[in-house]
Order: sequence, then structure tokens, then C-alpha cells
Amino acid sequence: MFPPSTVAAVSKYQSPAPVLLPDRQWPSRSLTHSPLWASVDLRDGNQALPNPLNPHQKLEYFELLCRIGFKNIEVAFPSASQDDFDFTHRLIREDRIPDDVFIMVLTQCRQHLIARTFESIQGVRQAIFHCYIATSDLHIRQVFDFDRRAVLDQVVGAVTQIRQGAEAMPDSDIRLEFSPEEFTDSDPSFVLELCEAVYRTWSRATSEKPLILNLPATVERRPPNHYADMVEWFCRSFSHPEDVIVSLHSHNDQGMAVAATELALLAGAQRVEGTLFGHGERTGNVDLVTVANNLYSRGIATGLDFSNLPEIAGTVERLTGMPVYYRAPYAGEYVFTAFSGSHQDAIRKGMNRLNEAPEKFGVGWKVPYLHVDPTDLGRRYESLIRINSQSGKGGIVWILEREYGLQPPRPMHPEIGAAVQEYADELGREINASEVYGIFQSTFVNPQGPYRLNGYWPRPDEQDPTLIHGELRLSIEGCEQSITADGNGPVSAFMNGLRLLGISDFSVDDYHEQALGKGADAIAVAYVPLKFEANGVLYGVGTGTNINQAAVNAIVAALNRWSSAHQR
Repeated sequence: MFPPSTVAAVSKYQSPAPVLLPDRQWPSRSLTHSPLWASVDLRDGNQALPNPLNPHQKLEYFELLCRIGFKNIEVAFPSASQDDFDFTHRLIREDRIPDDVFIMVLTQCRQHLIARTFESIQGVRQAIFHCYIATSDLHIRQVFDFDRRAVLDQVVGAVTQIRQGAEAMPDSDIRLEFSPEEFTDSDPSFVLELCEAVYRTWSRATSEKPLILNLPATVERRPPNHYADMVEWFCRSFSHPEDVIVSLHSHNDQGMAVAATELALLAGAQRVEGTLFGHGERTGNVDLVTVANNLYSRGIATGLDFSNLPEIAGTVERLTGMPVYYRAPYAGEYVFTAFSGSHQDAIRKGMNRLNEAPEKFGVGWKVPYLHVDPTDLGRRYESLIRINSQSGKGGIVWILEREYGLQPPRPMHPEIGAAVQEYADELGREINASEVYGIFQSTFVNPQGPYRLNGYWPRPDEQDPTLIHGELRLSIEGCEQSITADGNGPVSAFMNGLRLLGISDFSVDDYHEQALGKGADAIAVAYVPLKFEANGVLYGVGTGTNINQAAVNAIVAALNRWSSAHQR
């Protein structure tokens, strides 16, 4: 039995009745092409900002939307304010509208507002006149306080006036968009009746100049599959589908606007209205950045250019004062970042074997945990992996490889990971790439200890070039020792010199070497594992003008690491 408070909360709400559509087709369909995109940032998004855009900001935002590639841009509610009226007319007067862009102007289905809106678009080459009225019984009864017949009469009267206004502008291409606001809360049969009346009254719709019927999920009260069912039912029921574009306008009250939009596209809709990063009333409009890049990630060309998404996000943040959430899909600071060690290791391995993806998977991009290539959106690989106490050796080594060109051998990775994690644990925060490099240097290249190499001079024997005479000068606890020893190579001679100095309880396993840089500026790097009887294997790293000098420096570094560990 539920607690009383829970029962009371549940009784306040009712699950919305689904549309009876037993033969629904949308679940078995796949999206294969892009919808038309309509930005409502400058109207629906702007009206919900704590500090709405001023005219200069609106113009910059409009130009940004044009550069991204939007062809339908709702610029204002001209009858609502003088600023909106002036901005609309300014775009026309100053010839700011690209030839392939339709600006959209919004108005309620009220006579004086329609007249004022027409005044704002005088001289426009092409525009979409967008009128709307709420069609839910909730609105009709509680807000308007009249019946459905009155709504129908008001809509027919408004569309008649808009048609006459459009006919009075023969040099302008004026299209009509009608929105039955709160479509998802409305009786589908009543919405269909209204839209049929709009089509008949407008009487100008053709396949070349279609009527836009926009079906808004004004307040998200239904699950996404209900929205899709309603849209499919409408598309199948409307009498002249060839002359209309069915459009979507989803809000995000339950956090499902993207899903609702994608399912409704499967159901037959052809156009999507929304905003960049989902700005809008309450929880916002559907995020067009997310929807468009979802399609792009599935191989569908969208016609929108988000190749420099950080710059777009920065511009929108600056103009609106609203930050883009750091985990927002595609644009967030952390969305191409891995903190988890297993994720970091998988990303690193996937990136290193990316050239194998076409043959193995039949696609150019296939990387664990990264469903799109960040560079397609203007992001950098160097930011993919960030380090904290949860990070693993793979991610840490990735930083050294990508940022500093180092190539530590695989057996050394656990030691590197342990050193960096110990440092991160002490700080209790994320550490950056320069800190990772600093830990690598202080732990493996220049560790504290009793030994300091003052010089090593290997020379081949005059009679036998395979025999090397090595002169070694080594400080031990600040006291310099000098000795000469022979060996069958420079490193062998150095090791024999150490044994003569009493440093003999270790051996050298096979070591890894690389050249860092190119040409005359290249330096040698050696990664040398010393095997100690008491402490297992410890790596040291050395650099030098040649690999022999790098190797002996690495041996001394490993000895210092052993000494410090032995003292603890």
C-alpha cells in the first residue's frame, strides 16, 4: 500500500489517453533524409531570456543563423512590441535577408495584430506569415471561455484576412503557417477540422508553395510515442498532403523533446522548429544542435553547418547570457572527454587503430565511446581525455603521447598510471596535461636520489672496435667517484662500471628507445627497466644527444627511484 502522501500526489494527475492507431507505421521506419529546419531563436527563444536581445544583438544572432544554414528564421512577433516591429522592418529595409531565406513573423489570429504584422513586412521578397491559436479544451474553456465553433470562426476569419493581405503584396512571396497551439493536448479530430478549414480558406497552397501546418507539443505532457501517433494519424487523415508541409514544434517539459521530434519525423513530419541549445519557455524548445547532429552522426546530410560549434556556442552564450551546459550533447565542454580509466584506454586504442575501421566496420569513423569525430564540430583531440583520481593508465599515457610525443612502452604504463593517480588523489581535483608531464619528469626522468651522473665517455678500443672502454664519473651522496670499465657496448661498459662501484644487485631488461623531434633538433629518449632482486622492475627514463647517453641517464634515474623506494 502506498503512503498517503504518494496516493494524494498520484490522484492529482491522469495519464493522457493514447491515440487509437493499431496499424501505426512509424516504429518500423528509419530516417533517411533531413527535415526542413526552422529557427525560432529570435522569437520563442528570445522571449524566454532573462534579458531579451537588443536590436544589435538580434541582428548578430540572425546573421549567425544564416551562416549556419537556416532557411526559415522566425525573426519576431512584430505586433507585440515596437522593437520587434522595427527589427523586422530593418531586415527588409537594409536588405539583410539572403535570397534563399524566408523570414517568419508570428501573430495570434486577431484582426488588429494581423494588420500590424503586415505593416512590418512591407517590401519583403519572401516571408512566412505564421498565425496561431490554442486548440485544447483546457485553453478554450479556461482561458478563452468560449467553444470550439468560436475558435473555428476566428481562425477562418484570420486566414481570410491574411490571404487578402498576401494578395495585396503581389511582388512578395507570402506563405502561410498555421499552428494549432497545444496540439498534443487537443482533440485530433478538431485539429484536423481546423486545418482543413485553413487549407480551404487560404486556397493558395500548392506543392511548389505549400501551406505549413505546424503541430506543436506546446507543453510536453505526453510520451514521445503519443506525439508520433498523433502526427501519423494527422498525416494519414489530411485531405491534401501533397500541398502541405507538416511541421513540428516540441518543448522539453519532460526532457524528451529530442526523442519526440525524431519519432514524429518517422511519423511523417517534414519540418522541425526549435532553437540552438534549446533556449525557450520553461525547460525550452527542442535543441536543434542535438537533433541535427544526431542525424549527421547517422550519415544524413542536414544542410546545417556546425563545423565550428565552439564558436557558435560562445556567440550564443555571449548574446543571451545563458551558458551552454557542460554536458550538453555535442557542444558541452565535457562531451568528448573521458575521466574513467577504462574509457580512456578504449578511446586511446580506438584512435590509434582508426585506420583499420573502414576495412573492419565499413565506415570511416568507429571509436569506442565517441559516436562522432570531434573535429567535425571544431573540437580538438587533445581535450578528449582529462585526468583525475578515477583516470586509468591508458588516458594518462594518451596525454603524454598526444601532447608531448612520448612513447612509453606498454609494460611501463602501470607505473605511470600509479604515479599520476597518487598525485591526483592528494590534490582531490582534475589535473591538467602540464601537471601530468611534470609528474612524469619528476618521477621517471629526474627523480630525487643519491646518484648523479656527472659524465660518461665511451670509446671503442683501437684494436677491437667491438670492445668499449667507458669512463664513468658518478656522484654518490655528493661524493664523485671515477672509474673506467670495459664492455661489449657502451651500456654494457657503463653497467660494469657501476658494478665496480658496488652497485650490482640489478640487471637491465630489454629497453625501448625513440627519437623525439626531427632532424638536427631530435633528441633520443630511452625507457630502461631495471630488474631488482628485492623490488621487482622499476623504469627510468633518460634523454640525450644519442641513444647511449639517453640509456645511461635512464639507468641512473631508475637507480634513484629504487633507492627512494628502498628507503621507504
